[in-house]
Amino acid sequence: MDQQATSHPFAPNRTEVERTSDRELVVTRLFDAPPRLVFRAWSDPELFRRWWVPQGIGLQLLACELDVRTGGGYRLVFAMGEDSMAFHGKYLSVAPDERIVWTNEEEEDGAVTTVTFEDRGGQTLLTFHEIYPTSEGLEEAMKGSAAGLPTQLDQLAELLPTIAG
Repeated sequence: MDQQATSHPFAPNRTEVERTSDRELVVTRLFDAPPRLVFRAWSDPELFRRWWVPQGIGLQLLACELDVRTGGGYRLVFAMGEDSMAFHGKYLSVAPDERIVWTNEEEEDGAVTTVTFEDRGGQTLLTFHEIYPTSEGLEEAMKGSAAGLPTQLDQLAELLPTIAG
């Protein structure tokens, strides 16, 4: 389908965002860090807070509750000006340093998201895959949350060297 961000796939510091069907989105990026560190940045609430919100859009993360284990849940509360919005869901499957699968339950068109962390000789190939129940759900995400993913992953890349120790 159409490509939203272009770069050589699996090149360090390049994010590729691709619609693979009318309901699926796949984002890939190669990080210069081992899977255990990249997974940690996705599963530790204090680290997650430091990179998840794209800078420069006026959004603030007010609450970040992550219980990253199979059967656990999450709750994120954002503020933009006077308005706030909450996002929540459940972790369907968690394999430390390998995979996190969660639901997005704040609306009926919420996706199921799978993030995998593949070891590439000390680097991590991250694959972020979302499947939506409808094509309209994906269309809405492409205008909103998916548009911020390259910036978010840039921020994650900047964070990873600071937690390597």
